[in-house]
Amino acid sequence: MRLRVENLSCRRGGRLIFDGVSLSLGGGEALALTGRNGAGKSSLIAMLCGRLRPDGGSIHIEGADEAELGELSHLVGHRDGLKTALTASENLAFAQDLLGSPAAAPEAALAAVGLAHAAALPVGYLSAGQRRRVALARLLVSRRPYWLLDEPMSALDAASQAMLAGLMRDHLRAGGAILAATHGPLGLDARELRIGP
Repeated sequence: MRLRVENLSCRRGGRLIFDGVSLSLGGGEALALTGRNGAGKSSLIAMLCGRLRPDGGSIHIEGADEAELGELSHLVGHRDGLKTALTASENLAFAQDLLGSPAAAPEAALAAVGLAHAAALPVGYLSAGQRRRVALARLLVSRRPYWLLDEPMSALDAASQAMLAGLMRDHLRAGGAILAATHGPLGLDARELRIGP
């Protein structure tokens, strides 16, 4: 399976954000999207997962039958998408039921991100870094070959950044692919695509 993006362009509020962006990403490969704030990194990820329409260009998945990238990918964006009244474990169980293709049990996913002790706590009681780790644990509860990550290291301390780098390396070794918008190092070998000047 291979993601191919050709000559993608983006307009927001009538203003051209980027133009002519092309990339290719297959199993075992990581791509770091870099560029200044406002260059369109988050907009590109939103286009890839189907949340935003491109102004021009094309997005194709080769070898995926009729599946769209949104059905084949996990998105972790700036917002954590968690229900504050639900526990960490309940949030992950809900995500697993919604996404299908079960992988790790919610408790195992929480243990992998160092939050086994918080499984029964409502997410509203957790710190920003802990909430970010619960959001990242969603990557583990359902199998999706593409991980689309927008600033995945934000709100994480050094130990949690190292943990996430390990999870990403495991995903690549298992044949998955990662596209991550970032201002800093990801802790793994990744090609770089700079958007904007």
